[in-house]
Amino acid sequence: MPRFAANLSMLYPERPFLERFEAAAADGFDAVEYLFPYEHPAAELAARLRANGLQQVLFNGPPGRWEQGERGLTCLPGREQEFRAGVVEALRYADALGCTRIHMMAGLVPAGASRDQLRPTYVANLRWAAAEAQRSGVKLLIEPINLRDIPGFFLNRQDDAHALVAEIGAANVQVQMDLYHCQIVEGDVAMKIRQYLPTGRVGHFQIAGVPQRHEPDVGEMNYDYLFEVIDELSAQVGWDGWVGCEYRPARGATPGGTSEGLGWLRRWRERSR
Repeated sequence: MPRFAANLSMLYPERPFLERFEAAAADGFDAVEYLFPYEHPAAELAARLRANGLQQVLFNGPPGRWEQGERGLTCLPGREQEFRAGVVEALRYADALGCTRIHMMAGLVPAGASRDQLRPTYVANLRWAAAEAQRSGVKLLIEPINLRDIPGFFLNRQDDAHALVAEIGAANVQVQMDLYHCQIVEGDVAMKIRQYLPTGRVGHFQIAGVPQRHEPDVGEMNYDYLFEVIDELSAQVGWDGWVGCEYRPARGATPGGTSEGLGWLRRWRERSR
């Protein structure tokens, strides 16, 4: 059975962020992920994890000026020092939280620039970051994201992500395979899982229904089948990563709405016994 992590940036929206750890544990999650930890002291987050028996499995590196629309610095020439400072800060949090995966958001393609022009900066930044992260036993993840949710995002396709991982050439740089984004951009999701999971370059999955980004049992994707594919391949190649539940509950911020929408997870747990 895949191991599922609750994404606390999206799930339990009716609760203050720090109360979402307890809610996830009450629903049977063993692990959590979220976008950013930096608004809260690392010691406070670590205490929440310990108190609720949770493992931190993923968060994002600092994205730049998020409120002004920035979505990462990795591909941006002239921002290298800021990028490096963000890596150092992310690794400090990773150490405090016992987290071994950090997603380094690629960033947006500036007006008038091309992806080919930005690629050398992206590769050089990740090579530097990978060397820093290696000393801490941390893996850096890169994620293709669809252009409907984030127009102008630098990285959009699975084949491009895997080509970049090969070019970067660091064993601790892997792909964060978000099946929601993959379906929107490319489709043929099951075959892409079969193509890429055995390579050892997939470090993490994320899921959501398509197109509304609600629960994975809502929309056009057959996640029961995709979970079976992940299970089958995991058994073959020894993959032991996590599947992040990065979706917006269809019931929104209705009290208890996230928990009510977890019927898909309860059914999967039951059939996997």
